[in-house]
Amino acid sequence: MNARLTGLNILENAKMAIKTLTANKMQSGLTMLGIIIGNASVIAMVAAGEAAQGFVTAQFESLGSNLLFITPGDARRGPIAGSAQADTLTLADAEAITQEVLAVRAIAPQKNTRLRITQGTAETQGNITGTTPDFQTVRDIQMAQGQFLSPIDFQNNSRVAVLGSETAQTLFGNQNPVGQKIRISNISFTVSGVITERGSSFGQNQDEAVYIPINVMVSQLTGQETGKISPTVQVIAVSLESPDVTNAAMYQIRNLLRLRHNILQGDDDFALQSQQELLETSGSITDILVWVLGFTAGISLLVGGIGIMNIMLVSVTERTGEIGLRKAIGATGSDILAQFTIEAVILAATGGLIGIGAGLVGVVGLTLFSPLEAAVSLSAVIVSFTVSGSIGLIFGIMPAQRAANLDPIVALRS
Repeated sequence: MNARLTGLNILENAKMAIKTLTANKMQSGLTMLGIIIGNASVIAMVAAGEAAQGFVTAQFESLGSNLLFITPGDARRGPIAGSAQADTLTLADAEAITQEVLAVRAIAPQKNTRLRITQGTAETQGNITGTTPDFQTVRDIQMAQGQFLSPIDFQNNSRVAVLGSETAQTLFGNQNPVGQKIRISNISFTVSGVITERGSSFGQNQDEAVYIPINVMVSQLTGQETGKISPTVQVIAVSLESPDVTNAAMYQIRNLLRLRHNILQGDDDFALQSQQELLETSGSITDILVWVLGFTAGISLLVGGIGIMNIMLVSVTERTGEIGLRKAIGATGSDILAQFTIEAVILAATGGLIGIGAGLVGVVGLTLFSPLEAAVSLSAVIVSFTVSGSIGLIFGIMPAQRAANLDPIVALRS
């Protein structure tokens, strides 16, 4: 019987709370605003952080699989072609790794520059990458037309070029470029193929790239470095037979290069990192990003809770006469406490639901208008809604307790 009466009292208090809140729509809406913004921010920011994680992972995976990256000593670490400034790695180093390290499946040294490319009246600036035929295997290059650099092209120092899809479109439009001529810094090259669309990787548009034999690049475009028997390279990408041999291969490569560079003591003059290490490093950074974004958005929920408490305290002051009248006709302190607590929870929960809707719209907008593929995090939705409801309960207790403790005589006089 008592349980039934309690249930009826809660239902009656809930009805009264809803009636009171709907009677003051403007005040209720402004009170919920902080909770709405907080929930929307949590959902959208967590989605953005997780989308950034996926984006970075996809960038690394687009480079190939089971890879090691070797860069010169003062280069920025990582597989970003063209970032190297030192000249401590050479094409001969790459060839030695191929011969001495058994776990290597393929190896692709790279030398990069940006030059003017023309074809008839068409002109563009392109990223010229000098490399070897194994670049196709290492970077998992798929051809849309023609073929990639062949071993014969490399051996014969042939002036052939493989175009990225955007460069091919800019220079040839809808024509088939294979077999036609282009000029790179006024030197003629024959187009041997066009690669499929690959998109951007670490800020570089791979579809603007042009690939030529590295020996041709050094001898005819960039020139041979003074005093260097073998041309220097800016990055060496190594594809391994399997991920199981990564540690052994790294150990062998490091020892081989130290021996070749006459490093008996001291630091290496090159950086060697595995694709997995780079993924883990970037993953830890983006994990921190997700937590920071979520925490920052969570502050909005706290501010929204304080807003609820302030408005409810004002409401208690404004409704002193109503509270005194209810107590005079038999309402207990528990009834008053329940009514005001329920009002606060309803405000927080309703604001939470509206905020979730706004957050979902934000996630859709992020997907449509940015390169990130954002998805709604169910855990973020559950946590934000639970927290907003809890905030309503916690911050609503003080005003409700104040209302419940009002003396009915004093309240009626006011």
